[in-house]
Amino acid sequence: MTRKLEKLAFAAALLPFVMTLLNLGRLRRLPGLSRCGPVSVLIPARDEEETIREAIETVLASKGVELELIVLDDHSSDRTLDILRACNDPRLRVLQAPDLPEGWCGKTHACALLAEAARHELMLFVDADVRLRPDALGRLSALMLARPDIAFLSGVPRQVTRTLLEWLLLPFIHVLLLGYLPMVFDSGQKPALAAACGQLILVRRSAYHFSGGHAAIRNRLHDGLALARQFRTCGFKTMLFDASDIASCRMYHRASDVWNGLLKNATEGMATPRGLPVWTVLLGGAQIIPFLLPTTRVSRLAAGMTLLTRGLISYRFRQGWGTVVLAPLGTALLLMIQWQALVCGYLGHAPRWRGRSYPRRSV
Repeated sequence: MTRKLEKLAFAAALLPFVMTLLNLGRLRRLPGLSRCGPVSVLIPARDEEETIREAIETVLASKGVELELIVLDDHSSDRTLDILRACNDPRLRVLQAPDLPEGWCGKTHACALLAEAARHELMLFVDADVRLRPDALGRLSALMLARPDIAFLSGVPRQVTRTLLEWLLLPFIHVLLLGYLPMVFDSGQKPALAAACGQLILVRRSAYHFSGGHAAIRNRLHDGLALARQFRTCGFKTMLFDASDIASCRMYHRASDVWNGLLKNATEGMATPRGLPVWTVLLGGAQIIPFLLPTTRVSRLAAGMTLLTRGLISYRFRQGWGTVVLAPLGTALLLMIQWQALVCGYLGHAPRWRGRSYPRRSV
C-alpha cells in the first residue's frame, strides 16, 4: 500500500509542477501602452459599506483616460447607498436594482443592468473590493485598442490576505489556475480552456451583446469563467493576464466570510459528484500525502516538487512563504469546504451569502 501511495503522490505532484513551469511565462502582465480609449467602469455593490468608498475613489483617481463610473446598489441593508450618494463627482452615476428576477444570481443581474446603462464601447466590470492603480484603466483600454482581436480581457489582481484562513486558502486561486489549466495549448478560443477572474473583466460592448452578456449566464455563480466560455462559444477571443501590478483585492475580511464565501462558490466549482473525488486525489495526493508517508526517495521527490511548485507561485504573486510550508493544512481545509458543500447540497442545505441562498446547481 505504501508503494502505491508513493507512486500516487509522485504522479499527483508532477502534474502541477510541470504545468506551473509551462504556465508561469504565459500569465503575463500588461505592457505599458500609451494610446487609450474611454471606459465605462461598472461596479455591483451589495452591503459594501466597508469597501465602496475606497473602490470609487481609486477609480476616480485614474489618470490619462476618459471614464464614466456606474455603481449599482443591490438592495444593501447597510450604509452603501448613503456613501455613494455622498460622492459629488459628475463622472459617477448611482443606480438602484429592482427586485431580483427568478432564475438570476444577484451579481449577474446587477452586471446586466450596469451594462445596459453603460455608454462606452469598453466596459470594465470590477468588484467593490478591487483597488485599481491610477494607470490601470489606461493600460487596460490601450491593450484593447492595440489588440482588436480580443473581445474579453480578464485580470487576476494581487490577492491581499491578512487573517489565517485568507492566508491558507486564497492562494489556491493561483495554484489551481497555474497548476491545472493547460494554458500552453490555449489559443484564446477554445471554450473548454477558458479562464477568467470575475473580480476584473473588460469587454467590448458589441461582443458582449452579441454573446448574450450576463443574461446568457444568469444563474451562474462563477460569472467570470462562465462569461469567458460564453464569449468563446460565440466565436470571440478571450485573454487572461496577471493584474497584480495594476489592481489588488481583499475578498474577505473575516474568517467566517472566507469559509462561507468559498462554500458558496464550491457549488459550481470542485464540489460535484464526479469532479470532487478526482480533485481530492489530485490535490490530496500532491499536497498532503507526500508529507505523511515514510521518508523515502520517492516521497521526498514528491514533497520537493510540491514545495517548489508552491514556492514558485508564492514568489511570483507575493503570497508569503508560510503558505508554502503550510500547504498540506491549506489543502486539507480547501477539500473540507468542497466536501461540506457537496454533502450539504444533497441534504438540501444551501449556503447563504449576504442574505441570499445559493443552492447547488448542475453546470
